[in-house]
Amino acid sequence: MKWEDMRSSNNVEEGSGGGGFGFGGPGIRLGGGAIIVVVVLSLLLGKNPLEMLALLGGGEAPTVQTQSLPPAGSGTGAAETADPQKRFVSKVLGDTEDVWGSIFQQMGTRYDPPKLHLYSGYVQSACGQGQAAMGPFYCPGDQKVYLDMSFFQELSQRFGAPGDFARAYVIAHEIGHHVQNQLGLMDEVQRKTANAPERVRNEVSVRQELQADCLAGVWGYSAAKRGLIDAKDVEAGIAAAMAVGDDRIQQQSRGYVVPEAFTHGSSQQRAQWFKVGLTTGDIRQCNTFASRDMRAAGGGSRP
Repeated sequence: MKWEDMRSSNNVEEGSGGGGFGFGGPGIRLGGGAIIVVVVLSLLLGKNPLEMLALLGGGEAPTVQTQSLPPAGSGTGAAETADPQKRFVSKVLGDTEDVWGSIFQQMGTRYDPPKLHLYSGYVQSACGQGQAAMGPFYCPGDQKVYLDMSFFQELSQRFGAPGDFARAYVIAHEIGHHVQNQLGLMDEVQRKTANAPERVRNEVSVRQELQADCLAGVWGYSAAKRGLIDAKDVEAGIAAAMAVGDDRIQQQSRGYVVPEAFTHGSSQQRAQWFKVGLTTGDIRQCNTFASRDMRAAGGGSRP
């Protein structure tokens, strides 16, 4: 992947927490070990770890899109730096800004890029406090992507998805959520699921996550067209999409799979929808909400 040829973004910021993870006020203060226990229990129960942590802390459950993976801690830094990982993040983010800026312009509207916040350990967002054990997430409240870069190491070593494009996929997926937010899709989903039963909320969450995968693929299509990625990079990206499928994570965490508890989609679904974006480069093909079984059927109207 020729990421050094990409433009650096000015929208990368950093900030770190320290010590344990606490919600403050009358809530329960949680240490690192307790957080891991809560995350594991969340996976076993098919719940969003952020929601359970917020409830234990006495706060409101945040509205947030997350990858439900438990990475280890690591350091972070600023966008323009000698650190290759931080420079990589800045370059990929800058390229997504250029691609989505062009697409939105073709649609007759303007793309307002999000901030990408690098942190270590835990961080405060408009959606509540986030912790590295929950993986990267997008918060629509402040329109920021939050990333502890230790996730990249976990993605490679534990989930078997190494490579630059695998890491780029992670960033592009979260940017896909920002695109959904810019298009008003998140508000629409929230209205439709406000009083829906858990089964329906989970299904809608899966469709929303699969659409973000497809939108990540749309960015990948542009990168491939410009010669920035090759066939091996594409394979690495698809492997990353499969690595974070709900079925694979559930199998690792509990030893069996509960499809009714899926919130992000199966490995096959995630890879299929990512490939739809990669092969078409057309956001109109990313209408996961119009697909009956959420398999990548393609076609359809603008999402």
